[in-house]
Amino acid sequence: MDADLIVEHADQLLAVEGAAPRCGPGQGRVTTVRDGAVASLAGRIVFAGPTSEGQVTVTRLPGATVIDAKGCTVVPGFVDPHTHVVFAGDRRGELQRRLAGATYAEIAASGGGIVSTVDATRRASQPALVEQSLPRLGEMLRCGTTTCEVKSGYGLDLDAEIRMLRAVGDLRACQPIDLVATFLGAHEIPPEYRARRREYVDQVVHRMIPRIADEGLATWCDVFCETGVFTPDESEEILRAGLARGLGARIHADELGPSGGSLVAARVGARSADHLVFVPPEGIAAMASTGVVATLLPAASFYLKLGRFAPARALIAAGVPVALATDVNPGGGLSPSMPFVMALGCFAMDLTVEEALVGATINAAYAIDRHRDVGSLEPGKRMDAVVVGGTLVDLLRVGAPAIRQVIARGQVVA
Repeated sequence: MDADLIVEHADQLLAVEGAAPRCGPGQGRVTTVRDGAVASLAGRIVFAGPTSEGQVTVTRLPGATVIDAKGCTVVPGFVDPHTHVVFAGDRRGELQRRLAGATYAEIAASGGGIVSTVDATRRASQPALVEQSLPRLGEMLRCGTTTCEVKSGYGLDLDAEIRMLRAVGDLRACQPIDLVATFLGAHEIPPEYRARRREYVDQVVHRMIPRIADEGLATWCDVFCETGVFTPDESEEILRAGLARGLGARIHADELGPSGGSLVAARVGARSADHLVFVPPEGIAAMASTGVVATLLPAASFYLKLGRFAPARALIAAGVPVALATDVNPGGGLSPSMPFVMALGCFAMDLTVEEALVGATINAAYAIDRHRDVGSLEPGKRMDAVVVGGTLVDLLRVGAPAIRQVIARGQVVA
């Protein structure tokens, strides 16, 4: 077989190959190939295994890129299945208030939080959204992310939501990370509808979702099910409207309290329920029985100073597949780094490093229905990989330059 890119002599190749999603004992099942290699042609993997076998079966094309990975570990490119990376404006000033003791709810009540970003995003043009979002995606790429989900939700009216999702399409075409779009018009009740929230739910269900679906601007529909935002009944109505129009369901659930979001996820058959900091036992059981992925965002708990993290061990024990994500956003998702999220997963949620790797690769890919194409290093899949200097544990050394190279679609991109 021919190859135009070969990574060889890796001390460890962790391909994370096999079926998805991984759950229970399988959450941490990762095979290590010593002196491993992975090769690709035109951006697709043709071989993954021992270097000695690859040298016999793989033919290097003239001009092929060959990377000597001695002293390194090679893992799949990271998949970030929950981000709000497209937005306008800057809310870093809120961090000082939070560090001085203000809560998320207090900041939002004073005009900060999501509503502040909505104002800036509504005033931004589509090119401005692209220009402001590109550097953030560049940061994510350098941290090893090669696929990520991107939500709308900072427009909260039809025109601005469409503009955000079109910006996602523009960004998909002009940088290496593969982007998966999610419609999140139900991120918050906009200020102009606070006294008539039912009218806004109707706008989302009867006007926004049909238009977004008809124009093919998103793959998923999401809702923030939380006290003071959208109720479980409203959330279910919105997600079912999305499903009826061909948009897969995902949900912000049980983040600031046991909101009922995990139960909604189970009832509608959502692919993923995200956050889950306060998920109750009955929510865990319902998710396990219906195959909902738990997408956990420990960096959000960290930066929002919630004082607790999602119960990853209870979720895994119940057989719920666990994925990890950054929650990149202007308020509580300040880090673009999946390795940082993995470190928090290990040291704040008691994951093993192998469980964290699965959560950041194949399970994360499954959470956005991209597991057939990315999330592991197997023949036929896209050649997205991260070359780590040292061992897998070196990814947990926050701030250390552990990543040597990032490969996307068979090209060294960072």
